[in-house]
Amino acid sequence: MITVSNLAKRFKMAKSHKLSDAEKSDTRLHDGYFHSVTDVSFECEAGQVLGLLGPNGAGKTTTLRMLSSALKPDSGLIAINGVDVVKKPLLARKKIGFLSGSTGLYGRLTARENVEYFGKLHGMNPAQLSSRIDELFELLGIHEFATRRAENLSTGMKQKTSIARAVVHNPEIVVLDEPTTGLDIMATQTVMDFIIRLKAQGTPVIFSTHHLDEVSLLCDKVVIIDEGRSCFAGSVEELLQHTNAQNLNQAFISVITQKPSAAPLVTPIANQNEEA
Repeated sequence: MITVSNLAKRFKMAKSHKLSDAEKSDTRLHDGYFHSVTDVSFECEAGQVLGLLGPNGAGKTTTLRMLSSALKPDSGLIAINGVDVVKKPLLARKKIGFLSGSTGLYGRLTARENVEYFGKLHGMNPAQLSSRIDELFELLGIHEFATRRAENLSTGMKQKTSIARAVVHNPEIVVLDEPTTGLDIMATQTVMDFIIRLKAQGTPVIFSTHHLDEVSLLCDKVVIIDEGRSCFAGSVEELLQHTNAQNLNQAFISVITQKPSAAPLVTPIANQNEEA
């Protein structure tokens, strides 16, 4: 289980930075900082798939990078099965499988070598690692290009390899940043089937996406982030009921365009002991 409570993260703006028209109207830019995430809270339990939604620039990737321990939040709590990610990042990283859109493969290594390298970083023994790679390559359809250098792989092949690399150590939670972006229909289905398999195994999965059909097919929960705040957190059914919408597209737009004075629907999260 992962608990996220009141996350906030800001970035210092360079004095030489010239503001664009869009930035000038962004209320998160003030006091010399860009407040990318100001208040994000949600929970994802064992065997659940949570979809993180929001317009471009809403703070989704910053939130996921904090979940992965790649970024340290300015405030807030992230706990994975009782482990505080901020206070114990090295221990937390062993529990997390993280796929980032900005993290590329090593081009001169083959698909298998890339996955092997990260498995060794996680301390997996040779026999355990070889068996796990064979299992993942079978599930994701990687065997046919396993010996090809990553620099020569297609977008879909690279993404499948990156997913295998992210979960080679059997993490307790999987975080995926737009895992199907740029993939064709067949590669997308392979990734979705793999997420379904993780769910069946009881592994919590959090992924960001702009494809609402993926949300309807995969997700038990939805979190909508807008301007750095979680303005909805709940089930797909609760989202439709909350907005009186007929489909997810209408519901999403309704939440994003609601008046600032409208009360957001976010499931309250109990206060956690800071020593969690």
